[in-house]
Amino acid sequence: MTLESFVFSAVYLLMVTSITVTVFRQIGLGSVLGLLVAGLVVGPHTPGPNLTTHVDDLRQFAELGVVLLLFLIGLEIKPARLWKLRRAVLGIGSLQMIVSGLALAACVRLYTPAWTTALLLGFTFALSSTAFVMQILQDRGELASRHGEVAFSVLLLQDLAVVPLLAAVPFLAASGGAEPHLPGAAQVLQVAGMLFVIWASGRFLVPRALDRLARLGNREAFLMVVMLAVFLAAWLTHEVGLSMALGAFIMGMLMSGSRYSFQIQAHIEPYKGLLVSIFFVAIGMSIDLRAIRADLGTFAGLATLFVFIKLVAMVLVCLVFRLPRDVVARVAGLLAQGGEFGFVVLGTAHAAGVIDERTFVLAMAVISVSMLVTPLLVRLGDALADRFETPAAIPRGDYEPSHGEKPVKIVIGGYGRVGRVVATLLHGSSVPFLAFDKDPENVAAGKRDGFPVYFGDVGDQKLLASIHIEKVALVVLTIDDLPSALRAVSYIRDAFPNVPVIARARDLAASRELLNVGATEAYPEMVESSLRLAADALEHVGVPDENVEMLLQSVRNKNYAQVAPPPTVDA
Repeated sequence: MTLESFVFSAVYLLMVTSITVTVFRQIGLGSVLGLLVAGLVVGPHTPGPNLTTHVDDLRQFAELGVVLLLFLIGLEIKPARLWKLRRAVLGIGSLQMIVSGLALAACVRLYTPAWTTALLLGFTFALSSTAFVMQILQDRGELASRHGEVAFSVLLLQDLAVVPLLAAVPFLAASGGAEPHLPGAAQVLQVAGMLFVIWASGRFLVPRALDRLARLGNREAFLMVVMLAVFLAAWLTHEVGLSMALGAFIMGMLMSGSRYSFQIQAHIEPYKGLLVSIFFVAIGMSIDLRAIRADLGTFAGLATLFVFIKLVAMVLVCLVFRLPRDVVARVAGLLAQGGEFGFVVLGTAHAAGVIDERTFVLAMAVISVSMLVTPLLVRLGDALADRFETPAAIPRGDYEPSHGEKPVKIVIGGYGRVGRVVATLLHGSSVPFLAFDKDPENVAAGKRDGFPVYFGDVGDQKLLASIHIEKVALVVLTIDDLPSALRAVSYIRDAFPNVPVIARARDLAASRELLNVGATEAYPEMVESSLRLAADALEHVGVPDENVEMLLQSVRNKNYAQVAPPPTVDA
């Protein structure tokens, strides 16, 4: 592809996606549906200019976005929280796979003569889209909600179920000559060895490397090491037959307790967003309208039964586990589509001769179109859930940044001597907070103090976005680096005008600069210490305490004008 054609393709893709995402967001159907429609428009199966005919290659490349998405999800889910979800993962997830898989296999049996093929397709259709669902939950701030946790648990079990599905393909191959690559015992040992390597890397090697790079201030190498860790874990799980996303999730979960977790999230988020968007565009490009039109009756029947069975099966499974009806409605709407790992299984089965070309194309189209209607099913689930709402349920969109189980109320920028005092007083008053500092030594000191102190530049827009700064009650800036403080105050004031910011300043000049860019309050450190000395002197010579306090308050209310140094006059 020439540079000229590449630039045209980029402009064309950006133009189409900008229009479709804006339109679908405006009508309340979300950006994901807009990306799918954009892919349909620029794909090779519709008239007009198309980006590429190598859709499978593009989709495989864009699956790196799914890897990064699951890594970021892992960063937010500590092992202790995952252990709490074990009942949902093993119980709801397993039962959903069994019920949906068998019901869908019975449906597929109407269209194919071989029951073994029907079983493979049925369980493949039982998979849902991890990328699609997690992106919707993340966009809506519902990852920590009850239905968000249930949906995530089911998706996690489905990712594990991809392994036996792929392992079954050689046994079903038409030639019968294909054998598993490894015997069962050796395969188990290989998986165990892979998990050990990921565990050792995530717990020891990567944190030490990041600590070293943070001390050197090497941001580029910091990002490269994080990317290497993510993709190495993804590659290892892929090599032993597991999904790449599962390896990335495990690595993220292992690093969730790291002092660098928020800064890592800030670095990865832009790349994840771009690649996931391309992934959804590639899914849209996979929808072959001509193949659907050529076999419209079969496709319509299969697609309708597919979505209906998945909805009913999910509802029944959730009711068996006595989940609230509003949670049931939302989970069913979220998980009614097919999954991206279904493309992997179908591609493997097609290459092995288990399914023919017609079945392959129809199955791919059913999964793709089911993703296309998911935003509508989510809205339907929301509407039903609003009618069934129970007091114990967590409302949609109620996510707040948290450390442990308590929602964060205050964010502290800087954990030096001033930040440590603020943190100690907040902790003593049981006020939940997060603190950030660019100096690894200060971060380590905060960890030794037992406080939630993380590595990060509070003046970094991506970091502030990753902690959902709009949800906190107050930002306290104690950093001595004026440019970073000014950058942070300016960004918070422009993007989140309702979030108050109080800042420490070295002197009156710095205080005025901070106030000019939008700080709610800025306290000059040198002047405040002088005022405290003066107050003590007045109290020692007998001036009443209330008079001293009134005097101090008067000086502060007038922005320290009474004690400001006189302007210099040039000779």
